[in-house]
Amino acid sequence: MGVARNAVLWAADNRWLRAHLPRRRWVRRSVARFMPGETVQDALEAAAALAERDLPTMFTELGENVVTMSEARSVAEHYLHVFDRIAERGLDTEISVKPTHLGMDLDPEATLVNLEELAAKADEHGNWLWLDMESHPYVDDTLGLYRKLRAGHGHVGICLQAYLKRTHADIESLLPLDPTIRLVKGAYKEPEDIVFRSPDVIDEAYRRLALRILQGKGEVGRLALGTHDVDLIERIAYDAGGHDRFEVHMLYGIRQPDLLRMGAESHTIRSLIAYGTFWYPWYLRRIAEKPVENTLLALRNLVTRG
Repeated sequence: MGVARNAVLWAADNRWLRAHLPRRRWVRRSVARFMPGETVQDALEAAAALAERDLPTMFTELGENVVTMSEARSVAEHYLHVFDRIAERGLDTEISVKPTHLGMDLDPEATLVNLEELAAKADEHGNWLWLDMESHPYVDDTLGLYRKLRAGHGHVGICLQAYLKRTHADIESLLPLDPTIRLVKGAYKEPEDIVFRSPDVIDEAYRRLALRILQGKGEVGRLALGTHDVDLIERIAYDAGGHDRFEVHMLYGIRQPDLLRMGAESHTIRSLIAYGTFWYPWYLRRIAEKPVENTLLALRNLVTRG
């Protein structure tokens, strides 16, 4: 399983494959199940359809590591516009952003300005802004941005990754802020000495981290379990004393019947809708989370309709 995961993550970061595979019709057809389209209009239409089924959503425009601050500013302006469009349509749709998409590699202070503007826009609309977590070199800077945003805004969240050995310490450092956290397992190719490798060990780390967050959660903070592992969700619910103490976030097009079932049982749920042209590495990282199972699913999508 480790070999398969590493192979998929290698493909996600390979420049030649990034440039050529997305042009292939069979690749685009395979990814179509997991994202409604490349434009925000596609995402808005999908969110409206899910709203009719009482399924709230979250948007993220795919992209990372911009090379100029003018690009980063364009991304910020895009998200400001999206917040307004969500409000105009009356959708229960939050927004999640990658700090490197807003310039963190280039100018951390300008990135903070962009994020402050987005957090203020979220406040204006009674909405939420989330910071995605990227690979390990960005963890400290992303945590620093979150702490600064959290000091002035209540409705901001951060994603943390259970496979990183440092995450327990990061959670302990954040708990005094009454943080909002989306906990995921992790999907980047990382040095072996800083991550847990065994799937069983990662699952147990995830369970323990979720319970620790719940133990320290205050009135503002939220915990979202960002996983498609229904058995793990049920174990956490049992240990925590019920599903009402956390939310469940799953990606658009993955285990949607399970997510809708949880919603019908009065659990808090949300579907993450990704859009944009920079979908190839994102898609491969999703495949890498469960390489065999997700590869089979992708192949099945080639011969079936969504």
